[in-house]
This record gives sequence, structure tokens and C-alpha cells, in this order.
Amino acid sequence: MATTPRPRTSTRDPEEVGRRLTTWLDARLPGARVGSIRVPSSNGMSSETLLFDIEHPDTPVRACALRLAADPAAYTVFPVYDMARQHRVMRLVAEHTDVPVPRVRWLEEDPGPLGAPFFVMDRAEGRVPPDVMPYTYEGNWLHAATDAERARLQEDTVSVLARLHDQFPCREAEFLLPPGKGSPLRRHVEAQRGYYTWVVEGVPRSPLIEAAFDWLDAHWPDDEGPSGLVWGDARIGNIVYDGFEAAAVLDWEMAACGPRELDLGWTVYLHRFFQDLTVSFGQFGLPDFLRCEDIERRYAELTGHTPRHMEFHTLYAALRHAVVMLRIAYRQLHFGEVEPPADPDALILHRASLEAMVRGTYWS
Repeated sequence: MATTPRPRTSTRDPEEVGRRLTTWLDARLPGARVGSIRVPSSNGMSSETLLFDIEHPDTPVRACALRLAADPAAYTVFPVYDMARQHRVMRLVAEHTDVPVPRVRWLEEDPGPLGAPFFVMDRAEGRVPPDVMPYTYEGNWLHAATDAERARLQEDTVSVLARLHDQFPCREAEFLLPPGKGSPLRRHVEAQRGYYTWVVEGVPRSPLIEAAFDWLDAHWPDDEGPSGLVWGDARIGNIVYDGFEAAAVLDWEMAACGPRELDLGWTVYLHRFFQDLTVSFGQFGLPDFLRCEDIERRYAELTGHTPRHMEFHTLYAALRHAVVMLRIAYRQLHFGEVEPPADPDALILHRASLEAMVRGTYWS
């Protein structure tokens, strides 16, 4: 990992974005201007986040974050970026729960001002567990924390999921259901299958990902459980922490209507992804952190809902992540950042883990 080039996250010039954003903002706050604009170190591979300050005596907020749909010319990670949908989800979460989400201020659906739709929200202050290098590696604040401090962070993270799932009215999440027939989980999986089909259009297909979809069909839960709002990208790298408590929950573009276990499986697996990589590079990592059994137990204590079929949901999380990673790898190939391998499955960074899950040997 240390020698693999980090995929580019943007083809945009932040200074140019700042100038165009000042013009847009002036129509809403005459005389306002955008101060220095910067890209956060934790900026992801999908929608772009830019941080800036508003300079104006009467502004309702000074420290802002801009959430901007991906540049359509930049080989995007997802086929559609619905900023109005993200904006609506965050507004509803703030309205119906006590989960800490940044206050959303302005939504702009016209791509004209910045080249793509965007929204502006309050900027959250605090610390985010790093992805590069991962927090499971030595040399960052979470790895250097005590066991008790990490336990407090884990406890508060599970509490965020429990409160989101318990407090958000199920009926308010139904607008997130993909079109089609069947249960919310069926529709969710079919939407992911459609996403995979889009990813491999015109490029080599992944035998491993297709085997994982077959595994899901063969091990479908007999009781899918209740459905409601799920965060979608439920991982600690999308939370800003004040000390070791959640101060802001970010990145809602994967929000969905489905079983609670979609979030629990994603939380467990995304930690396992970093942990497995860390061990493969000769470090110990954080093997006692975010363990599946601990998350299941605490979640059940907080909600009264005992998580079910977690092997299914952790494999599904690994499958979903594999599709995203495959798209990012093909994006790197597109920009000439890596050489094409003979085997497309070699583009999946967690190939060995997903293969073991499909074989049924991962957890043994």
C-alpha cells in the first residue's frame, strides 16, 4: 500500500472553484466572498468535498464545506450523483434524530455555476480516522490511543447506528427504494448488480464478484428483518470525532432503505478491510477493535434488535466494496496511474478476503 499511487480524487482546480463559488454566493449574500478554499486530506473517491470560509458580516455560517458532484468528465465512481437526494437525507436525519449531522445550508441543482450540482453545509471540527495510511497502521491518533479510548469511540459509533435506525421513521426512508419489485433487500442487491454491470461495460468482467453474487443468491436470509433508513457508508472514516465521541456523521450518498444489518455489516467489513491489509504488510493492526461479536452484542443491548445473518451482510459489504474498488482501479487505468493486469480480479485489493468469504473459510 505504501508504494501504490493514491488514485486522483479530482480533475478540478480549487482556486477556479473558489472564484466561481464567490460569484454564486454573491447572488445570495451580496458582498460575500469565499476565503481560502482547500481540499481535505480525507477527500474520497466519489463526490468531492471542499472546505472554505465565508467572508461577510451577516453570514449565517462562516466555516463551510462544499459537497460537489463528481466531474462527469473524470471517469466517475458512480453513474449518478444525486445531490438533492443527499441534501434531503441529511435534512431529514437532523429533523427526526439526534444523530449529529452537519447543518445543510444551500442546495444548487443547476450544474452551471460550478459545472455540477452541489450543496453547502456547516463545517464540522474534529478528527477523522485516516484512510491513507489506514488508522490500523502505526503513527496516527487512533492507533496511538489507549484501549479504553478506542472502546469509547467504538461504543459511540455503535450508538450512532442504533439511534439512527431506531429514531428515523421507516416511512420517511421509502423514497430511497430503488425501482423494481421485491423486498428492500432484494431491490438493494439488484441495484448493486446493475451498478456492477455498469462498471464492467467495455472492460473485463470479474469472476470473483460474479461468484460472490451467486453466493448471495444461494444463502439468501430466510428472515430479512425490518427495513428503514441505513446510512450506507457506515464506517468510522466518515465520522468527525470530538475526542472519542462522534461530532458529525458525513457522506450520505449511499443512504438507502433496507435492513439495519446493511450498516452493521459495512461497519464490520470496512474495518476488516484495513485490518487484513495491515496484517498482510507485517503490522499487528487493531485486531480487538470493531469486532463483529462486540458490535452485535452492543447493538442488541441498545436497540433490542439482535443482528441476524451477519455472515451474509459482511460478505455483501465485501462484494459492494469490491465493485467500488474495481471501478476505482479501472479509473486508475484510465488515467494511466497503474498497468493493466492479466487477471481483472487482481484489481480488487481485498481479493483474498472475498475469496475466503465465498469459500466459507474467512471467519474460521
